[in-house]
Parts: sequence; C-alpha cells; structure tokens
Amino acid sequence: MGLSDLAYGAYERRLLKNLDTDRLPRHVGAIVDGNRRWAKDARKDLEQGYLAGAAKVDEFLDWCHDLGVGTVTFWVLSTDNLQRPDAELVSILAAVEGLVERLAADGRWRVRLLGSLDLLPVDSRSRLVERAGRSPENGEMQVNVCVGYGGRQELTDAMRSLLLDEAAKGRSLEDVAHTLEVDHIAEHLYTKGQPDPDLVIRTSGEQRLSGFLLWQSVHSEFYFSDVLWPAFRRVDLLRAMRSYASRERRFGA
Repeated sequence: MGLSDLAYGAYERRLLKNLDTDRLPRHVGAIVDGNRRWAKDARKDLEQGYLAGAAKVDEFLDWCHDLGVGTVTFWVLSTDNLQRPDAELVSILAAVEGLVERLAADGRWRVRLLGSLDLLPVDSRSRLVERAGRSPENGEMQVNVCVGYGGRQELTDAMRSLLLDEAAKGRSLEDVAHTLEVDHIAEHLYTKGQPDPDLVIRTSGEQRLSGFLLWQSVHSEFYFSDVLWPAFRRVDLLRAMRSYASRERRFGA
C-alpha cells in the first residue's frame, strides 16, 4: 500500500467519523457516467469499460448499505443508448445482465427493473426479467436498475397507463381532465410506491440530469463528481454524503 492509499484511508475515516448520520438520504439516485472515457484512458476496450462500470455498482451498493440508505436507483442504459452500434449495445447489455444476475443472487437486495423494457432486444429483456425475478421480495435494500430508460418516455408511459386505466372504468377524457391530480400521475410512474430520490449523483464531470427521474427529482439535491464511474471510490461517496448533509433542503421554497 502506497502513501497515497494511506492518506486516502485516513481521509476516508475522518469523513466517516464527522458525517451526520441523521441527515443522510433515504434514496440515492446515480447516473453512472464515464465508462467509455475510463476505458479509453485505461487503454482498454469498451466491453472492459462497461464491465468495470457494472462491477462498481456492487461496491457502491455495499457502501450505501453500510450508511443505512434504503433505496438506490442506477441509470445504466438510456433510450438514447439503444441507438449505439450493435456491437457496443451487445457489450452494454451483457454487462447489465451480469450485474442484475449478481444483484439478485446477493440475497440482500430487492431488484427492480425500471424502463421501457419493450424497447430492448427480446432475448436480453427475457434474461433481465427472469434474473431480476430471483431477488428476494423482502430484501434489505431496494435496488432499481434503469435500463432502456428515458425521463420523457417514463412520463409518456405513465400518462398512457393512467388513461387506459380510466378508460377501462368507463370514464371519458373530459372526466379525467377535470379530476386529474398530481398524485394520480405519480401512481403510474415506474417508481410508484417508492420514495423520491433525496440525492442524485452524476459522475464524469457532466452537470446535467439528461432526463433522469424527471418527475421524481423535483426536490432532489444534486451532486456532480468529476470522477469517471469505474474509478468512483468510497471516499467520493462520502464527499457526496457530506455535501448533502450540510445542505438546508427547501423542497422548492
């Protein structure tokens, strides 16, 4: 172990010691960006970059579990990413499938897939659904994996689901329009029944949400890290947690 590792270890312990555990988020969202750039910088192929990014999810979950976080939502594949070259998309989906299999087999996490799964290749969708279904219903932490996900697509799907449900009850569009409330839409989101994210972390230096949990993140706190996702460390998470704990949340006020 080098001097830099010892220094980071000491810094990490100091961060953890001074962290106000009563002010930590219940739900953390993560936009896991930077796998491609990490692979390029490390002179590795894209497949290795995506596999490294998927492996980082396992570590991140352990860190969050140790801090008492109840729900973690990862954005691993957007609807835009589905337009990538076939060879690259195959690598991404293979990494995600392996990730979901590991998470379900862990036994501590209740795994849920969020997204327009119908947009995925049929074989990959079937494997993802089957593997996620192996996770326990009473896991210690809720883990959401956003795959084939887009914020606008989620809102479109929510409205479609709401309208179909209301039509099945024999209600007209006029009736629905006159009685529509915010909570009615929330009940048809991918995350229905779950708390909204308190903290959203994005890695790789990009400072935008790109449509991640558009509806749910309206009162979230945001933390942008310059670190590429596969290189993200526990100390980086603790910095995010320290930043969150130091803020006065105003919930839109």
